[in-house]
Amino acid sequence: MSIVSRLQEMTVTLTGEIKRLQFPTLQLDPQKLLFSMSSLLAAAMTLAIAFSASLPRPWWALLTVYVTAQPMAGAFRPKVFYRLAGIATGAVVTILLVPNLQNSPELLVLCLAAWTGFCIYLAVLDRTPRAFLFQMAAFSSAVISFPYLDDPANVFETTIARVEEMTVAILCVTTVHALFQPWSATPVIRARAQSFLGHARRWAAEALSSRHTRLEYEHRRILAADVTELGMIAIHLPFDQRWAPATKRRVTALQQQLASILPLASAAANRLDLMRADDALSPELIELLDGISAWLVREDSRLGQAASLIRQCQRMAAKAETERSWTALLTASACARMAEFLSALAASRRLADRIGKPGRPSSNTLQTASFALARDHGVAALAGFATATAIMIYCAVWILLAWPNGSATAAFAALITCSFAAQDDPAPVIGRYLLATLKTFPLAALYLFVILPRVDGYEMLIITLAPALLWMGYIQADPKRSPEALPMFSCFIVAMGFLARFQADFALFVNTGLAQLGGIVTTLAVTKMFRSANVLWTARRIVRANWADMAQLADIRRPFMPQRWTATAIDRLGQVAARMAIVEPSEDLHAADGLADLRIGRNIIPLRRALSHVPHDVRHSLGAVLAGLTRFYTARWRLGRAEAPPQTLLATMDHALRALIDLPMDEYRRPALRALVGMRCNLFPAASPLTMEAMA
Repeated sequence: MSIVSRLQEMTVTLTGEIKRLQFPTLQLDPQKLLFSMSSLLAAAMTLAIAFSASLPRPWWALLTVYVTAQPMAGAFRPKVFYRLAGIATGAVVTILLVPNLQNSPELLVLCLAAWTGFCIYLAVLDRTPRAFLFQMAAFSSAVISFPYLDDPANVFETTIARVEEMTVAILCVTTVHALFQPWSATPVIRARAQSFLGHARRWAAEALSSRHTRLEYEHRRILAADVTELGMIAIHLPFDQRWAPATKRRVTALQQQLASILPLASAAANRLDLMRADDALSPELIELLDGISAWLVREDSRLGQAASLIRQCQRMAAKAETERSWTALLTASACARMAEFLSALAASRRLADRIGKPGRPSSNTLQTASFALARDHGVAALAGFATATAIMIYCAVWILLAWPNGSATAAFAALITCSFAAQDDPAPVIGRYLLATLKTFPLAALYLFVILPRVDGYEMLIITLAPALLWMGYIQADPKRSPEALPMFSCFIVAMGFLARFQADFALFVNTGLAQLGGIVTTLAVTKMFRSANVLWTARRIVRANWADMAQLADIRRPFMPQRWTATAIDRLGQVAARMAIVEPSEDLHAADGLADLRIGRNIIPLRRALSHVPHDVRHSLGAVLAGLTRFYTARWRLGRAEAPPQTLLATMDHALRALIDLPMDEYRRPALRALVGMRCNLFPAASPLTMEAMA
């Protein structure tokens, strides 16, 4: 009995010790696993076709499967057509250049580098899935051409074989992913929209209840980038599930609404800050702000409550505009902007809830205009020039040193350079690429020299490769770890060199590995020399381009396209915010407040709309304000820095305010009055307020 008691006591003690130990648990995401299994099935189909058709390089087809696979099905299918067209274009260029210039290697390298740089220029400039056409044309011609520059006699047969291998791989992976649908773009868009709305509500609640300047720098990077990314994902919707056309129209309308949320909430917070500084918040306004903040932070808030808050804001704004004081004008502006913000937020919630569902969007929310993207020819030209220069350096080193594996190194270097050419500073990503490659070499050696010699037949080959490919495919499906997947696949597949007959050549394995590492290291060195100081330069160019567009928006001689300007400004705000995160705090570029410029630009729009609806003398005053803004932003664009606005512009705005406030208000004059108040607050926040006598 004592022995049994002792055993029971020991069992209880051991159980307690086991419970205290925290063993790591393996948690698999079914969606990521489905994607990895779909890619493995596509790889198996590709190898089966490559072996049956006796294609010369089955490993190239296998690598193409994983290079082109995308976790989101809707994001993958449009890129298929562009990639196939890019492969065909690159093959045609290879056939035209290599045989005709084989006796002039320097001229051939120059032409290939120029062609690759031009394609990268178009890819960086485009910023849509169509960019994959140019990117694929760039590195397909480089990868096909460089290994055969020493022996161009069979370049036609080699080019056709590469095109066949890549085409088979792309068609197989497209078919498999179309059947299994690992991911759809529609749920991603709905989740991104809901995330944006939740973040915007929390930020607005904080901004309306405290000083917003500190908060907007913390949040606007995420908010502005999400609006742009939403549109980039929406481009894939025509290739996604049913109801995609209606969903795309809803997403376009949603993007327009979300683009207005950021400047409207910030404008309201800006007015409230000025009134808090003068202790001018009325008890009624404080009570309204508390109600709005409570509604914003409530998770189960209803849209019906938003309608009631909107009506309260509109009533308070109308009441304040009847009083002739600067505090009243600030109150009216803040309340009007809060009403517009709440309306946009409510409309966005309704649209987000309807994404992916059947039916047509209502006419009051449907926007037919596309969300314009900001394009910078200078940034694209720099990326193309850097790519062309890097390729010429690779080839010069290869030719001058007479390196036997130099052609493979140049091919790998061109592939990596083209893959990361769109980034301002590709060096950190290429560094991680190098580390992932080094980590995968032992696995490739294990398979090539230990496991594969014992494998016989196609079926056993697929079963043997399945664990490694499933693991890498699962990593590829994880957004945080997906950049590691491409170098892992490249090292694993290329190092083993799948051919029709198994070859375990250690010297070939080492030479291939050194060629890959040499290409990566060379690319990293060239990137450090030419591209690492590019982030600040790019941010300055984007800010200056925004100032130039604002000068044109205020110029009454230029075409008036407010929706296009708003979309482009939001896109630029997201681009600049992402780059400013890695810029030193001492940089004067931080003085360029992109969100304030966005608010001022949106205030220019009602002024231009009101020009034909006011008397001649008031029209002259508003025109003087617009002309002053044109000169101010043109001067900023020319100098390249955020200069303070001239005091003459403040006097011009005050004169226009006095002239406009004496007129009866209508649908054009009231927005113009509020716009002038907003401009004065944004450009001259420290200016003395207009007094009752000045406005009498």
